[in-house]
Amino acid sequence: MFIGITGPQNSGKHTIAQYLMEKHEFQHLALKGTMANFNRESMYGDALIFDNVDDMQLYVTERWQENFVTCNVDSRELWKLKKRPFFLLVSVEAPITMRYQRELKKFEAKGMKHIDLHDFLLEDDRTMFNMSTQDQSKIDITTPLYNIMVTSDLIITNAYKDTCALYEALDRLDMTNKERLRPTWDTYFMQLSDLAARRSNCMKRRVGCILVKDSRVMATGYNGTPRGLRNCNEGGCGRCNEGASCGTGLDRCLCMHAEENALLEAGRGSFVFDSGVVLYCNTCPCLGCAIKIIQQGIKEVVYNRSYGMDQMTAKVFKEAQVKLRQHSPPSMQIEIGADIEEHVSLLALK
Repeated sequence: MFIGITGPQNSGKHTIAQYLMEKHEFQHLALKGTMANFNRESMYGDALIFDNVDDMQLYVTERWQENFVTCNVDSRELWKLKKRPFFLLVSVEAPITMRYQRELKKFEAKGMKHIDLHDFLLEDDRTMFNMSTQDQSKIDITTPLYNIMVTSDLIITNAYKDTCALYEALDRLDMTNKERLRPTWDTYFMQLSDLAARRSNCMKRRVGCILVKDSRVMATGYNGTPRGLRNCNEGGCGRCNEGASCGTGLDRCLCMHAEENALLEAGRGSFVFDSGVVLYCNTCPCLGCAIKIIQQGIKEVVYNRSYGMDQMTAKVFKEAQVKLRQHSPPSMQIEIGADIEEHVSLLALK
């Protein structure tokens, strides 16, 4: 695995790189000319230094089964790394007031006069958005750092007050999970269910469903009005458009559920519902869909998000000997912890 870490100044990029080296034995890689303004000599003392990204990429490619990390990610060279199946781009962000406080601590540790907050903000804008300090109206949307961060595979919000708290969060995140590089079948089909859900036209929620046999997609479905009727999000279903509460007025609802849609689509072809068929749905099936799934002879259902009647669904599936399990793909983002609330409270007192 080759992890590239990017983010604004003082967001914690090198701390996370240090975590990977300490906890997971990653080898640190760097480019020449990047060490001058860096205050972690121990990290760069152990780093392998390369003249350019091409040399770095070649070195890693020849050793693709080993683990490497770099904080030298350049948008002009990013495509060379992103195309490799072993590369994971991680962006690190943090509240700007927290980043400024970290900057002050660096200056204090060196006995230097600290940078003014206004100057820090100007420099941050220049780095993030290529905004000129002379003319702030000129913004180049192709700015390297911004473009890199929006293409990242994983986003980490480092709003933690100390390294220990950040390390604990990184342990929970399981950043080095190989599934982030190549998804398992469960994750793959669940992500396809989420993709199918993008086609939903129901005003209430987006639900997608995939029918799979022998690791092959046999049918897809999403929720919305039947073919030939006006889409729900265009006023096709009066019940959904009038904002009816969950579970009420269902006898007036014109929308098909994603599971129903997938089952009917499979039935339109030559699909045979025998053993080995697995239904993937990004939301746990409702009771109505559950009995249809049972009737079709499907013996395994995998879902991601819960629904209001999960217990009832689980009960009928258990009686019918249908295996029901929940699968949640690896998180793509660390949620901000309680530390950010404490930080905001401290700022309010100043």
